[in-house]
Amino acid sequence: MSKRALVSSLIGAVALGGAAAGGHAMASPDAKPVLKDGSALYTAPTDTTAGVLSFTAKVSDDSGIRNLKVLAWPKSSKLDPTEAELRSVEDATCRRLSDETSRCTYRLTVTKEEAAQAAKGTWYISALATAKDGETLFLPRAASLGINR
Repeated sequence: MSKRALVSSLIGAVALGGAAAGGHAMASPDAKPVLKDGSALYTAPTDTTAGVLSFTAKVSDDSGIRNLKVLAWPKSSKLDPTEAELRSVEDATCRRLSDETSRCTYRLTVTKEEAAQAAKGTWYISALATAKDGETLFLPRAASLGINR
């Protein structure tokens, strides 16, 4: 799935939406990755600056973090992506904080034209974390936010 293909269904407003923060910590004996302190934010574009939809989270695993895949989608689309579908979306940028933990940030720049065409209302962030040892953590709704016109 390309970034441009998602943008038309991605950002829906000219007004600042809401942010939702959440921590999804999932510890298990098989040492899957853990995502915590996740937050999503939308800042609408103006006449002079582009808007941004972002998602930031700390991701940890005892082997380290290979990547975090992120997809933002409007609730009204009923998209409900699967783990397999998330494997083909873009990576967040991850900065290593320690051998086990990275802070990952996904940023999508949004023009006024893209914002005007996108859906308003509730949006979800789906995330797929992959550890260096290949273990994965899929969160179909890692965060949510509101985008209003």
